[in-house]
Amino acid sequence: MTSVLEVRFKGNRREYFTWPSEDTSPLRLDVPVIVEVERGQDFGVVSALGSVAAKKCQRCGACAGGSGLGAGDSGLPKPPAPSPEPLKSVLRVATAEDRRIASELRLNEEEVRRTVRDRVRQHNLPMKVSDAEWQWDKRKLTIYFTAEQRVDFRALVRDLAGLFRTRIELRQIGARDEAKRLDGIGRCGRQLCISSWLPEGKPVSLSLAKAQGLSLNPVQISGPCGRLLCCLHYEHDFYVQQRKRFPKEGKTVKTAEGTERVISVDIFRERVTLRSEAGETRVVALEQLRL
Repeated sequence: MTSVLEVRFKGNRREYFTWPSEDTSPLRLDVPVIVEVERGQDFGVVSALGSVAAKKCQRCGACAGGSGLGAGDSGLPKPPAPSPEPLKSVLRVATAEDRRIASELRLNEEEVRRTVRDRVRQHNLPMKVSDAEWQWDKRKLTIYFTAEQRVDFRALVRDLAGLFRTRIELRQIGARDEAKRLDGIGRCGRQLCISSWLPEGKPVSLSLAKAQGLSLNPVQISGPCGRLLCCLHYEHDFYVQQRKRFPKEGKTVKTAEGTERVISVDIFRERVTLRSEAGETRVVALEQLRL
């Protein structure tokens, strides 16, 4: 029997691995481990165990491959779904020497990032280098960057491969992914949701702010990443459900006082502001409103 573990790497990157259940040294949370990766070995920390890790692994779906086009998508028969790739293994609990090597790599990565940034300027490429991450065995160096468009970085990869003498992977990420990797403090004064507990950043539109009666100025409702706040999603369903109980703003309704126009609604106090044809304004409770 084997169990599934979630292992966290630098930049809140998480992947899933197997560990023999009959092993005499069971793993615990926050234990550093050496894991098997595609081209060598890497260093991480156990972040979930047992049924929790298994459920998160099932939701991830990263190892299941693409689903392909259905018959209705292209008119062709649906190809068979690819077989899921087996999970890699946790090789061992990290030793003191392993942890020392990992610490030295983390310290070196900031210098690497500055060097890559200088080379990007030399190649005159429209990209911003966000982070650098060594694989524990130094067989691969991953460079994370953001850009407004596709970038032809083939010459840069050859340059960096000759400089660092290892396999180079340049990975373009979005603004939310960059915030997840770099972490920070949000407008609320707490750690960014995307880097602490939120598994994935969903697209956010101004319609969410409009539905909640918030300012539509993007500067006031944007996070450190420059994108609209992820938390605009949290209460959206509540506002949608509550507003169904109220007349729409701007609508003309007939009440006991005559014909009046809905000026605004207060879903928390359950009150409606009305204005009569004579220009008089009054506030009534929702339950007292007679349509």
